[in-house]
Amino acid sequence: DDRQLSDSDLTKILEAAQWTGSSKNLQNWSWVVVQDPAQQARVAECGDFTVPVQNAPTTLCLVEEPNGYEFDTGRLAQNVMLAAAAIGVASCPITLHREAMAHEVLGLPEGARCRYAVTLGYPAPGAGPRRFGGRKPLEEMTHRDRYGS
Repeated sequence: DDRQLSDSDLTKILEAAQWTGSSKNLQNWSWVVVQDPAQQARVAECGDFTVPVQNAPTTLCLVEEPNGYEFDTGRLAQNVMLAAAAIGVASCPITLHREAMAHEVLGLPEGARCRYAVTLGYPAPGAGPRRFGGRKPLEEMTHRDRYGS
């Protein structure tokens, strides 16, 4: 579905993002909402696997502000994706491998960085989530007191 996100749906997602937890509640993140196709193309050049950026109507570029924590940016991405799913909006996480290029393309201030983005759009009618396989059994992922135990 090529429709642009409604302002209402985008606002719901951003309001959920606003409430993301952060280290010491510093909230040292922000985002750049990219909807212009030419700017989407420039953002896509900042990463290696960015076809979703070229195809989605909206990309949220997640900005780690100066003195921010990359862990918190991951938390932000997850909140964005969960909020999107809750209202029927599809999403895809993206890594922007060329950090200096992303800094320039997005016009970020000194000390800020953008390594991650989340694409957003309405799924095509009848499209379901892709299934890339199941999950590992808990026994393979759970260790007690020490790794390997």
